[in-house]
Amino acid sequence: MRRSRFPLVVTALVLAFFYLPILILVVNSFNSARFSSRWQGFSLVWYARLFESPEVWQALRNTLVIAVSVTAVSVVLGTAAAFALHRYAASRLQRVHYTLIYTPLVVPEILMGISLLMFFVAAGVPLGLFTIFLAHVTFCVSYVAMTVLGRLQDFDFSVIEAAQDLGASPWQSARKVLIPMLMPGIVAGALLAFTLSVDDFVITFFVAGPGSTTLPLRIYSMIKYGAPPMINALSTLLLAVTLTAVLLSQRLVRLKSGKNG
Repeated sequence: MRRSRFPLVVTALVLAFFYLPILILVVNSFNSARFSSRWQGFSLVWYARLFESPEVWQALRNTLVIAVSVTAVSVVLGTAAAFALHRYAASRLQRVHYTLIYTPLVVPEILMGISLLMFFVAAGVPLGLFTIFLAHVTFCVSYVAMTVLGRLQDFDFSVIEAAQDLGASPWQSARKVLIPMLMPGIVAGALLAFTLSVDDFVITFFVAGPGSTTLPLRIYSMIKYGAPPMINALSTLLLAVTLTAVLLSQRLVRLKSGKNG
C-alpha cells in the first residue's frame, strides 16, 4: 500500500515556517548591503562594527554577569529543591513545594514580568541588575529543579547507603557519591538556566532599570532606531551561543541516560 506524502509535506512546511526566517537572518548578517535585502557580496563588516560598539559591549557585560550569577544560584537552589522533592515527595508540604516549583513553568512570561515589577515597586527595590537577577532566578530555579529531578528518578540510593555503611558521613557521601553521579544532570540544568537567562526579553523588559540593558533589550532598542545589519550580526552571535548551550545540555542528558541504561 502506497503511503501518503501529505504528513511529510506538512512537516516540511512547518519546519520551513519556523527555521527559514532564522536562516535568512543568519545569511543577511554576512551581506555587505546596508539597506537592501538583496545579496550584494559576502562581508564581515557588520560584525566588525558590532564589536566596535561600546553599547553592545556594555549590554554583553550585563548579560554575562546576570547569566553567570543566576546560573550559580539556580543550580544550588534547584538541585536542593529537586533532592527534597524526590526524597520527601509523599508529604503534604512537598506537594505545595512542587506546586511552587512548577508554577513558573506554566505562568505566561508577561504575567510574571508584571507581577515582579509590581512586587519590586511595592517593596521599594530600585530597578536594575539586581532586580533582573532576582527575576531570572525565579524561573531558572524551576528549570534546574525539573532537570535534576528527572535524573533523580533513576538514581539508586543504595549506593549512598553503602557509602554510609563503609563509614562515610552524610556530607562525604553527598560530596563524593551523590553529586558526582548527578553531575551530568546538574550541568545540563546549569546550561539550560544560562541559556534562558541570556535569551530572556519579556521579564527583563519589565524589571530592568537605567544602566541595566541586556543583549535582548539592546537588540530591541536597535530595531527601534534602525540598524538592521548589526541586528542580524548580533542575533546570529546570540543564536550561536544559545544553540551551543542547548546542544551541550542535550548531550549531557543523553550521556546520563546511556550510563543508566
